[in-house]
Amino acid sequence: MAALVDLHLHTTASDGRLSPTELVRLVASKGLKQVSISDHDTTEGLAEAYRAGEEFPDLRIIPGIELSADVPGDEVHMLGYFIQYQNTQFQETLLRFRHGRVDRARSMVEKLASLGIQIEWERVQEIAGDGSVGRPHIALAMVERGYCKEPKDAFPEYLGRNGLAYVERTRMTPAETVELLTGVGGVPVLAHPAYLADMEATIAVLKEAGLVGMEVYYAKYNEETVGQLVELAKRYDLIPCGGSDYHGLGNSDEPLPGTMGPPLETVQRLEEVAKTLAPVSPH
Repeated sequence: MAALVDLHLHTTASDGRLSPTELVRLVASKGLKQVSISDHDTTEGLAEAYRAGEEFPDLRIIPGIELSADVPGDEVHMLGYFIQYQNTQFQETLLRFRHGRVDRARSMVEKLASLGIQIEWERVQEIAGDGSVGRPHIALAMVERGYCKEPKDAFPEYLGRNGLAYVERTRMTPAETVELLTGVGGVPVLAHPAYLADMEATIAVLKEAGLVGMEVYYAKYNEETVGQLVELAKRYDLIPCGGSDYHGLGNSDEPLPGTMGPPLETVQRLEEVAKTLAPVSPH
């Protein structure tokens, strides 16, 4: 049965390929009832999404975001739900993150050139448009030039953390990410934990830092992995979340919104936690 909840979706505001309006129409057509747009380092897609959502009174759009943090030897992605995203200081922080993304992406294009992979920085910018530039935009440019068949193929050898063209960018620690999210009323949730090199140790550290939930019902996980994560979430008293992590990049194996997601009860639990977090001034 298709899911009713999808808490991990991306738009053209970051590295998704559907506009917020197109994404809202897609999730509504899939019968989803509760969704979160969780773009990387930006909330710029939310206003358009809410306008588009007026066509679908049965669809609720939860304000979200996805942030990156570093742990020794690995990268942690943190989702935040029910964020009070209009907060001025929060938006200034996100803008700095996006500037860091631009510098990193430009450096990666330069490293690719040194490896004989010739793509134009201007083309990467065109693909990103007004969105928060990311590695998928570089991968799409590589596909256009025939260096790889699908965007995902660019990551193992070139764009992934251990890839030949990978470049670090300034990130927060996981504890700082949790603090940033809770400071704007956001509920911090660990994204795709099974991708971590030392999953349980990382979860234990993050729980101490204030982690509230973790993705369990993630569309790229098989039934066995989901079962293991259900038990892990119980062990650490974390709300089991999840979704499709939909980008619309054109990868042949990309799950559509609604392929998998958590129960409706998850949203209720997240919202209850959000209500306990101190409200903040928008300035």
